[in-house]
Amino acid sequence: MQLSAVISFLIVTTLARADWKNISSESEPSPAKGLEHRYLVFENSDTGERVSMELALFSAKSCALRVIDQPAEPRLDLAQAMQREKCLAGVNGGYFDPSYAPIGLLIVDGKTIAPLQRAHLLSGVLSASAGKIQISRFGEFSLKPKIDAAVECGPMIVDLGESVRGLESTRPARRTFVAVAAGNRAALGFCSDVTLADLSKILATDFATNFKIQRALNLDGGSSSAFWFKRQNGSAFSVPEEKTVRDFIAIVPK
Repeated sequence: MQLSAVISFLIVTTLARADWKNISSESEPSPAKGLEHRYLVFENSDTGERVSMELALFSAKSCALRVIDQPAEPRLDLAQAMQREKCLAGVNGGYFDPSYAPIGLLIVDGKTIAPLQRAHLLSGVLSASAGKIQISRFGEFSLKPKIDAAVECGPMIVDLGESVRGLESTRPARRTFVAVAAGNRAALGFCSDVTLADLSKILATDFATNFKIQRALNLDGGSSSAFWFKRQNGSAFSVPEEKTVRDFIAIVPK
C-alpha cells in the first residue's frame, strides 16, 4: 500500500508539472474588420505530445454571434449552412439527443427553442444580446435583458482566467469551444484530439496577443466537432464534422 501511494503521488506530481506551450502560430484575415483566423500548435513539455488548434478571433464591436438551428431534415453540414446563411465563421453548437432534440437552453433569433436545463454537464450558457457576448454559469444566467442567441453547454473549461480543476483527463477527443476575453472580444475554436483537462490548461495560457481568455465553455465534441472560416479572398478553410448536428454557432457581420 505504501509503494502504491508513492507511485500515485509521483504520477499526480508529474501531471501537475505538465506544461503546454505555443510553438507555432499563423494568422489570416477575413473579409470583416476585427475577425481573423489563427492556426496554433501546442506542445506538452513533458511528453512531447502536440495538438493543433483553429481559432476564429473577433470583436463584438464589428461582428455578431448567431445560432443557426436546423430542427428538421435534411440537415446541412457546417460548411453548407455557413455558405447558405452568408456567415463569416462558425462551429457546431450544443448537445442533442438521438432524435436531434436540443439538450439545454437554445435561443435562436430571440426565440426560445428549448428551455434552460439543470444538469451536471450543462454548467454554462453562451449568450449574445445588444452587442455583448457572455459566458455565464448556470446560476448567473438571466433572460433579461432580451437574449438574441444562446446555447447551454459545458463543462466550463476556463473560469476567471484560470484552468478549471477536476476535468476529465484520460479520453482525448476532437473538441470545439467558445471563449470570451476583455474588451468584448470572443473566439470560436476547434482543437485536435485532447482531453478536457489539457484543453483547459492550454486555453488558460497566455498564447494569443491581446486575447487573454477569461472564460471558455466546451461545446459538443468528438464526431460533432467542426470549424469553418471564410477567407479574405472568398475561399473557405474547413474542418468538417463526422456526423450531422442539430445547430451551429456562427459569426456574422453587423
